[in-house]
Amino acid sequence: MKIDVGYVAELARLELSEDEMKTFQPQLEDIVGYVEKISEVDVEGVPPMMHGREIVNAFREDEVRPSLETEVALANAPARVGDEFLLPKIVEGAES
Repeated sequence: MKIDVGYVAELARLELSEDEMKTFQPQLEDIVGYVEKISEVDVEGVPPMMHGREIVNAFREDEVRPSLETEVALANAPARVGDEFLLPKIVEGAES
């Protein structure tokens, strides 16, 4: 199967040189070949699952515990306002 590495790179917003495209071409074709090979496996009667083995919920029960004192938590803050961290605005162009 011939894969258009340039098109895939464009979809991923990657700029690849000609040498990189030549390197990735056979690698990508091998990957697609392996995926096609997997589709040949007979999975009749195998129930769908999210993981290969059963996963047990590892969350603990919520319980009130002591936390850091405010001054300790803010000790390395680059900037603060009173008892709060001061952070730069990270959303640009959003309209309120």
